[in-house]
Amino acid sequence: MSAASRMPGRPVVELGCRVRFGGRAWTVAALVGGQVRLVAEDGEVAAVLLSLLFADAGFELLEAPGVPGVPPLGLLESLPKAVRERALAWERHVREVETGLPGGTGAAGSPRTEYDPQMRTLAQREGAKAAELSAIGMSTSVVTVRRMRARYRREGVWGLVDHRSARPRTALGRADERVVAALQEVLEAGRERSSGTLGRLRVYTERLLAEQYGDGVVPLPSSATFNRLVHALADGRGLLGSARQRRWRSARPAPPFVPTTVMAPGELVMMDSTVLDAFVVLDDGVAERPELTIALDVATRTICAAVLRAKGTRNVDAAQLLAQMMVPAPMRPGWAEALAMEHSVVPYERLLSVDARLDGAAARPVITPQTIVVDQGNVFISSSFIAACESLGISVQPAPPGNGPAKGHVERTFSSINTLFVQHVAAYTASHTGERGKDAEGEAVWVGPAGRDVPGVDHLRVAGA
Repeated sequence: MSAASRMPGRPVVELGCRVRFGGRAWTVAALVGGQVRLVAEDGEVAAVLLSLLFADAGFELLEAPGVPGVPPLGLLESLPKAVRERALAWERHVREVETGLPGGTGAAGSPRTEYDPQMRTLAQREGAKAAELSAIGMSTSVVTVRRMRARYRREGVWGLVDHRSARPRTALGRADERVVAALQEVLEAGRERSSGTLGRLRVYTERLLAEQYGDGVVPLPSSATFNRLVHALADGRGLLGSARQRRWRSARPAPPFVPTTVMAPGELVMMDSTVLDAFVVLDDGVAERPELTIALDVATRTICAAVLRAKGTRNVDAAQLLAQMMVPAPMRPGWAEALAMEHSVVPYERLLSVDARLDGAAARPVITPQTIVVDQGNVFISSSFIAACESLGISVQPAPPGNGPAKGHVERTFSSINTLFVQHVAAYTASHTGERGKDAEGEAVWVGPAGRDVPGVDHLRVAGA
């Protein structure tokens, strides 16, 4: 096809090029074997050997398309097979029009009569190719053949590709970038707001666009298209759903996640409080949801200590958890003998000789924490709790504000307590009022004095041991 090697960025002599030869400007009309057919501006035609053309002292390439440095072969492989085969077929057709042979200049064989450059002009060859393709079912005009030739000279095979199939497709489709940016800003600003409808997002997006570009300058798409755009931006990113779900997703650390790995009991202990999904009847007859505070050992998944209050955990309760963890728990009246440490598989007699407090103790492990992970609650960052930890040589590691996943082990333990235990023994309130029955408070069965541990549920302390 060309009379010079295709070096990166180097122009080549090919059909349509303008060259200076013999002191005149010529247009390359054909390349046949070792000859080039030139047409002057006044219509004069000359056939010259390539060797003589290049040897001319005044030879100069006046106009020629640049050649891409690296052919996009990888892009071709990424296309569907039918699209790739169609582009390669067009390459053979274009080469046959320009050189007479589908394989290009230098290929074996002889050209067909209708494509022989020595017998047919370029315009005649283009017309013959358009008629041939139309006859086999590819409706093609001479203009199309000429356009494909021009693309092939500029971009090679990639110029013959149907770029509709190569166009990258995204979930956003052809949405206006200004609308996408405004909607993204509205979604991000709504993370901490109350949940709303898609209609509210549309109104806020329209207002923001009006502030940035003026009224009516950037129109919003139809409601159906806008709603699809919202889901394309928000799904999987925690920008829709309930406020609780949005807060939880926004608090997650950036991936890749690094799992917490602990090897020994006490290496990492997590403390947290939650209001149980149940009612307790206080001494004044008022039904309240009690608050449970636990210390969970991550290595063994053991609830080392727990405090159940009628309402409101205090600073002293957090310090009490430390005391419960580091001393044996005595057996209480009404507990089954199977819960006693002397009936467990641990070497009870040898431990008893070391610590006399194990006499009559329950089978709950004594774990001395090294590091305690807490949230930003006032109870756990109080001076009394910090001082108690420092006196015992315990490191306190506060979790980031509002970051539930940072203490996911204890969060899942609370969920298990609510779903596997609480709903079977008391008036179950569920996680919000929409899941409660008609008279959940009247079904409360736990009774305990206000301000102290609820005696009716003391067995909770051993339930996780």
